Amino acid sequence: MKDLSYIFLFLALIAEIFGTVGGFGSSVFFVPLANFYFDFESVLGLTAIFHLSSNLSKIVLFKKGLDRRLLINIGIPSILFVIIGGLLTKVFNNSYLELFLGLFLVILALLFLIKKELIINPVRRNAIIGGSLSGFSAGLLGTGGAIRGLTMAAFNLEKNVFIATSSFIDFLIDFSRTFVYYYNGFIHKHDLIYVPFLLVIGIVGTVIGKKILNYIPQDKFKKVSLSLILIIGMITLTNLLIIR
Repeated sequence: MKDLSYIFLFLALIAEIFGTVGGFGSSVFFVPLANFYFDFESVLGLTAIFHLSSNLSKIVLFKKGLDRRLLINIGIPSILFVIIGGLLTKVFNNSYLELFLGLFLVILALLFLIKKELIINPVRRNAIIGGSLSGFSAGLLGTGGAIRGLTMAAFNLEKNVFIATSSFIDFLIDFSRTFVYYYNGFIHKHDLIYVPFLLVIGIVGTVIGKKILNYIPQDKFKKVSLSLILIIGMITLTNLLIIR
């Protein structure tokens, strides 16, 4: 127990709460925070396992809001591309990819927050493109929920529908990439001490996040999601500057 970082576990809980409120999962916060404590390969392995628990919790709590059309249009390409991205993790330079992701999230979130009249056309093609990009990013960088969140925000879903659908897609992504990361050797034996704690945190953080979400009006929900995505991008860039 003395080898555990309790600060890291607390930050994981905060990431889960924010991820639930934002509607795009905890990995967008968890990955940049975990990079302060673990090597990048361990971060990927722990993220996949942690997310399985947190997304199962969200599916149970928000199960009545599932949008099956978006589940197919975004989910299927996400699964295909998360496998491709996961297999390519040993090929690309992760520092450059994380830099690109951080800049992409900051610029896009600011664009949507400032230009409120600007929207992504909510059509099937854009859903498929967004699902492909989010899946590929999740496999390659460990996080793709913010990209999926931006895509789903275009459809102006009711917040419970948004979270239920996003969580189900995320669960399928995590289930797929867990096998890829295991094949890559990213699930390390010395990191498994954190797994039981992260599984509990995934459930507790989801419950707390759902309670907070009840106090956020629907018209404020999209702004909250975009603001959180902006913070995610800034955390990613800050992490690169400090660690790398």
